[in-house]
Formats: sequence, C-alpha cells, structure tokens
Amino acid sequence: MDELLTVGRVARLTGVSVRTLHHYDDLGLLVPSARTASGHRAYSADDVERLREVLAYRRLGFGLREIADLVGDPAADAVAHLCRLRGLLVDRQDRAAAMVAAIDRELAARAGVGTTPREPLKAFGARLYDAIGSAYPATRRTEPRIAAQVWAALGDARTVLNVGAGTGSYEPPDREVTAVEPSAVMRAQRPPGTAPCVAAAAESLPFEDQSFDAAMAFSTIHHWHDPIAGLREMRRVARRVVVFTHDASDTGWRHRFWLTRDYLPEVVDLVADRPPVEQVARAIGAHLEPVLIPWDCADGFFEAHWRRPEAYLDERVRGAVSVWARVGPQAQRRAVEMLRDDLASGRWAERNREILALDAAELGLRLLVA
Repeated sequence: MDELLTVGRVARLTGVSVRTLHHYDDLGLLVPSARTASGHRAYSADDVERLREVLAYRRLGFGLREIADLVGDPAADAVAHLCRLRGLLVDRQDRAAAMVAAIDRELAARAGVGTTPREPLKAFGARLYDAIGSAYPATRRTEPRIAAQVWAALGDARTVLNVGAGTGSYEPPDREVTAVEPSAVMRAQRPPGTAPCVAAAAESLPFEDQSFDAAMAFSTIHHWHDPIAGLREMRRVARRVVVFTHDASDTGWRHRFWLTRDYLPEVVDLVADRPPVEQVARAIGAHLEPVLIPWDCADGFFEAHWRRPEAYLDERVRGAVSVWARVGPQAQRRAVEMLRDDLASGRWAERNREILALDAAELGLRLLVA
C-alpha cells in the first residue's frame, strides 16, 4: 500500500497552508483518500498529484469552481492535464497578444500615426472586436425583452449554436449552447460557466450538417466578410436559424434614427456594400420580424439610447459600439460636439419631441427566422 501523508507534510511539500487544504476538502476539490486512526486527513500520492494540478490551474488565474470542473474527469491522465494546461496557456497568450495589438492601434490612432480617414471603415470581424471588445462589459448586456423575442423564435430547440457569440449576452440559459467567436478579446471576456466557445468564422463552421436544433446570431452578421455565406453555413448545421440584425435601407434605418440622420451621416459609407436585409432573408428562406427597442434598453448597442441622447456623450457608451469605431475619431468628435450643443440649446428636443413620449421605438431592427 502507498505511503499516506499527513496534512502537515503535504502542506510542507507543496507550500500550501493547512487551512487551504482543509478548505479544498470542504469544497470537495481535494478530498484525502484516507483518515488516520485518530481521524486526521491522510493523502495518497494520487491526492498530491491532483493537488499539483489544482495549484497549476490556480497559477493560471482560474477560480476554484472552474478548477473542480477541469480536474474532475476521472478518465483524464497526467498527460491529458498537461496538454489541457498547454492549450489554455496558448489561448491566454493569444488573448494577451490581441489586447496588446488593440492597445497599440488605439495609441497610434490617438497620436494620429499610421491611419487614414477611411481606414477605420475597413475593420471587420475579429480584428474590429479585438480593438473594441475590452469596452463591452461596461455597457453591453442582455436586454430581457429582446432576449425573450429571440429565445421564443428558437422554438423547441434544445441544442443551440451561437455564431459570433461575443461575451454570450443573449445565450439562452435553459438550452445546451455551443458558441463560436473569432475574436480572442471577446472570448477572454466570456464569464465562467458560459457555453464552451470555439474560435472560428461564420463562413466556415467546423460542424457536421444538422449538428444543432437551432443556430442563432445576435448583432454580428454586418461584421462578417460574407454574410450570406455565413447564414448558409448556419442553415447547413442547424434545422432552425434565428438572426438579430437591422434593415440598413434609407427608410428602415438611416433616416429613421435621428443620430444617423442629423449627426453621423458617415454611416452611409458603412452600409453601402451591404446586401439588403430582404435579400439576406431570401438566401435562407427566412421571414422578418420587427424588434422594438424599449426606451430604457439595457443593452447599449448603437440605437439603444434613442430616447436618452445624453448617453452618446459618454465615451464608454461609444467605445463598445462598432459604428463609432468604424467612422473614425474625427467624425466621432464632430458628432458628439454637435449633439452636446443641441442638447444644451434645446434644439435636439425640438427636433425630436414626437419620440419623447414613446415607450419603444421601431428603428429598423429585425429578427430573421428560418
């Protein structure tokens, strides 16, 4: 029989306090294999090896609940754990590199180095969200009334693929979700306990045909290099497709929303080459449902503050919205200055008095359901 070690000896060998070992036992994270005749904890060689794995994950910054899941697979051997650790380290290295690159781009932009006035318009997909993704937690969160509409559209689906998942704000909590997100910065901000996330692009989903009951995408297809190809991929891997997007036509969006109409005409450049939403819907046989925006919308997407114009003066609000990043700093400064002046003078309220009593607005947001 293997030698059993007392809790004090394990503490000395590993540099972990006895109190911490007691805590790990109480949590079920590291339960000693035996007890001494006097009832004290006694640890086997396998227990000590598990403790080393726990400490390795702790050094990576994982919480105890996460670690319990990581080391809880009895079929995994030491080599498997080492491979998993290496993968996690590489992933964190990628995330750190992406965030450093985003900071470098922001520093260059603020210094006026290496950018042209139209360069922000060329940023798409993962590259764009590597730049702006770190601002998301402050203002982007699930709006429950919109989430209810999205989840209802999923019907009876039990398995759901979330494409362009970001931080997972609209993932249904009562279904088995798999996420796809190309941006390392966005993946890094997914909270513990959210769905497993695969690094992949919408246009090339790494799943077999009809692998899921439903596939969803929330406010993301306008960043895809080929939206129709991405939607067809979603149709390939799932029997139902639900997509939150917007109508970018003149009547459906640009002229209807006061911010794009009066302050940010550069939005025209952002949607010039985008296929009409009706064409996108036809590509997958989808029907369109309007999505109203409540006046107190919790999710800070571009149109969310339609009745709260002062919010657009907040740099944190603008920093988590791709439109502001893509129009560039010059257009952003001009729009903010104009809006600030109009709010101070009362001109904004005079122009938009018809919306001040509305509880919800129809600003061209659409749900595609196929």
